[in-house]
Amino acid sequence: MKTAMSIKEISTKLKTIKSPEDLFLKECLEDGRKGVVDLVSKWQRRHEKEQQEKNAFMEMTEFERQLRKQGFSILAGIDEVGRGPLAGPVVTSAVILPESFYLPGLNDSKKISESKRELFYEMIYKEALSIGVGIVHSDVIDEINIYQATKKAMIAAVNDLSDLPDHLLIDAMELDLPLPQLSLIKGDARSISISAASIIAKVTRDRMMKDYGEKYPEYGFEKHMGYGTSQHLEALDKNGLTPWHRRSFAPVKAIAARMND
Repeated sequence: MKTAMSIKEISTKLKTIKSPEDLFLKECLEDGRKGVVDLVSKWQRRHEKEQQEKNAFMEMTEFERQLRKQGFSILAGIDEVGRGPLAGPVVTSAVILPESFYLPGLNDSKKISESKRELFYEMIYKEALSIGVGIVHSDVIDEINIYQATKKAMIAAVNDLSDLPDHLLIDAMELDLPLPQLSLIKGDARSISISAASIIAKVTRDRMMKDYGEKYPEYGFEKHMGYGTSQHLEALDKNGLTPWHRRSFAPVKAIAARMND
């Protein structure tokens, strides 16, 4: 039976519908107008996507739920960004989320668009119980190596928390801290706590690299974030090194040696 509502009115009404069993939606399914059929198809696709994101989010809470069943309550997810670039710091974050936290679409920060990362960053900061950030710059990376620098930054992020966690979930790393911890390979796509930490770390580092890009516009840091792109390598050959370059990393090491000859 065709509803007496206009297509515009139906479009507005459908935005409020949450369930595929809603009587209004069923009425729309009986409406033969192409515009209504298209609106219903659009609603169904959006609903399916929302369900997929909800299911994925619930899967990513599995480790947190298991740890809470074991009696832990203050869980800190930890992740890093910036192990591979030729320039800039390695940045880490530790995030403690409330048990009620819900942010469908949360995932490894590299799999999320910049605009969504920025939005999630603000939402995580608003909802998190505590957030810590650790930053280790290129001179220290050159001194102690990137692996040790990453651990140093992660420990700094934990120490930056306002709340003391009783368990850590870490992306593929073990830390020299007197706390129970779970190391997860690809943890930023398997745990909401680690994923939230990856968002905070990624946005924090990207903002720093954009600032470096303003100070050294010829390098394009705001575009490649310090990674070894062709643009970055050409800028290195032409202009030499900045204070942010990692002199222990190839090919920066060779360029630094050439400059010292």
